[in-house]
Parts: sequence; structure tokens; C-alpha cells
Amino acid sequence: MKKFIICAICAICGFATASAQKFGHCDSEAVITAMPEFTTAQNDLKKLSEQYDAELKQMQEELQKKAEAFEKEEASLPENIKQRRNQELQDLYQRIQEAYESNRQALAKAQQDKMQAITQKVREAIQAIGQEGQYVYIMDLAAGIPYISTTLSTDVTAQVKAKLGIK
Repeated sequence: MKKFIICAICAICGFATASAQKFGHCDSEAVITAMPEFTTAQNDLKKLSEQYDAELKQMQEELQKKAEAFEKEEASLPENIKQRRNQELQDLYQRIQEAYESNRQALAKAQQDKMQAITQKVREAIQAIGQEGQYVYIMDLAAGIPYISTTLSTDVTAQVKAKLGIK
């Protein structure tokens, strides 16, 4: 009987402790897209992309002009000049391909760098809300969690936005 009473007390205490735990959820994607830093990053990336596109367009126009000029003169040129000009066109085409790939990688890296700083700021705000509110766990809705009970979990998205100074 004594063991039963001790087990019952432990079970009640364990249940009380478990029911006092707080869980939260946050939509980090909604927070990130509302941040002014995100808008600034998007604008910066758009400008960078436009610069890369302009550079590639200029290189493609140069290739087009040289190819047209070569086609007009090709019949009257000696074989060694034809080969040299054809090689020049191939080299220019190769440079365009390399510039395209280099620009694509640089743009991806710039995007990663900008977004990493933004997501770190959001992560720190979520952690601060978790500590302040004594949450056991705050789940991110943007992570694709299939189900979160809104009755057992508190939506802290507004608190995170407020922590970051976002309306």
C-alpha cells in the first residue's frame, strides 16, 4: 500500500510538471519576409543580378557582331585567318559560358550570405522569446511540420516580430 501511495504521488507530481511545460510555434518565413533587412537584401540581389545580366548581354552582343562580321568575310579569307577567327569566336563563347557560371555562383553565395545573417537574427529572437517565456520548445512552421496543436501550443510569431521591431 505504501508503494502504491508513493507511485501515485510521483505520477501526480510528474503529470503536474508535464502539464506546466509550455510549447510554442512560430512562422519564421512570415517574420523574415516582414523584416526590412529582407527587402534590402532582395533589392541588393536584384541589382547584382541585373549587373551580371548586363555584362553577359554585352558579351553576347560582341560575339554576335564578330560572328556576323566573320560570316560576311569568310569566303574571301585565307584558311589560316578563318581558323584563327573561328578560334577567337569559340574562345569568346567559352568566356561567356565561364562568366555565366561564375556570376551564377557569386549570386548564390551573395544570397546565402545575406540570408544567413537574417535567419541568424530571427533564430536569436526566437531563442530570446523562448527563454523569456520559459518555453520548452518553439517549433518553426516554415520547417514543414505537418501538425501543430494550436490549443496546446502558443503562436509566438507576433512576439518574435515585436522583438525584432517589426510591426
